[in-house]
Amino acid sequence: MQPTPAPDPAPSEWREISAPLAAEMAGDDTDNRIVFVHGFTQTANSWKPIANHFRERGHQCVVVDLPGHGGSAQVRADLRRTADMVAAIGGRATYVGYSLGGRVCLHLALMYPNLVQRLVLLGAHPGIDDDGERAARRESDTRLADHIIEVGLPQFLAEWSSQALFGGLVLDDAELADRLRNTPEGLVNSLSMAGTGIQTSLWPRLRELAMPVLAMAGEYDTKFIGVAEQIAGAVIDGTFLPLVGAAHAAHLQNPGAVIAAIEAFVPSPQSTPHA
Repeated sequence: MQPTPAPDPAPSEWREISAPLAAEMAGDDTDNRIVFVHGFTQTANSWKPIANHFRERGHQCVVVDLPGHGGSAQVRADLRRTADMVAAIGGRATYVGYSLGGRVCLHLALMYPNLVQRLVLLGAHPGIDDDGERAARRESDTRLADHIIEVGLPQFLAEWSSQALFGGLVLDDAELADRLRNTPEGLVNSLSMAGTGIQTSLWPRLRELAMPVLAMAGEYDTKFIGVAEQIAGAVIDGTFLPLVGAAHAAHLQNPGAVIAAIEAFVPSPQSTPHA
C-alpha cells in the first residue's frame, strides 16, 4: 500500500526563509534536508503535501517559489542564476525537481555537485540537442508567452492544465487559487529566460554527475518516460522508475507513488536525536 501525503501542518510548522526567492522551511534536521522545486505555473505549495510527509518522517524540508512564480513573481532569472539562488537557499541536501524545477536542479547539480547528496528528477528534460529543434521550441515559447498576455491568467491556466500531457489532471479550488497567485508577466519572463527553447543542452554533461540520480516519469507520459530512462543510463549512478497511474504531473496525480519512490531512494533520518 502506497503512503498518502500528510495533511497540511499548522502554519507555524512552515517558516519563511529570508532569501532572494520566496521560500519556506519545515523541520529541524539539517543533516537530512530535502529541497523540492516546482514546475511551470506551479508554486512552492504544489510540493507541500509530499514535503509534509517527509517532514513527519524526520527530514527538514524546503520549498521555493521559482522566478516568475508565486512570491517570486517579480524575480527575473535564467536557469543558471536560478540554480545559484536555489543552491544558496537549500545548501547541502537531496534535491527533488519536477519539469522546470528538474531542469533547475540539473543545472544546480552540475554547478554545485558538493551540495547535492542525491538528485530526484520527475518529468525533467536535460535540453534539446538539435539547434533547429531548439530554435523551433524557442519560437513556440514566444507564441505561448504572447498567448498568456492575450487571454489572461485564468483562461491560460485552464488551457494549460487541460493539455493531453497532463492526462486529465483536474485542479481543485485550492490548487487553482494558488496558481492564480502567479502573474502573466512572471510566467512570460520564466518562459523567455528559463524555457526549454533557451536552454543549452546538458545531455553531454550528464556523465559528470557522480551523486545517485533517480529519474522518474508517469507511465502515461510517453515522451518523458523515454527521457527519464536515457538520463538514468547516462549518469554514473542512475535509477529509472516509471510511476503508475500518472502522466506528466505525477506528484499531483499519484503522490503516493512519488512518496514511495523517494522513500526508497533517500535514507531515513537517524532515529537517535542529535546531541
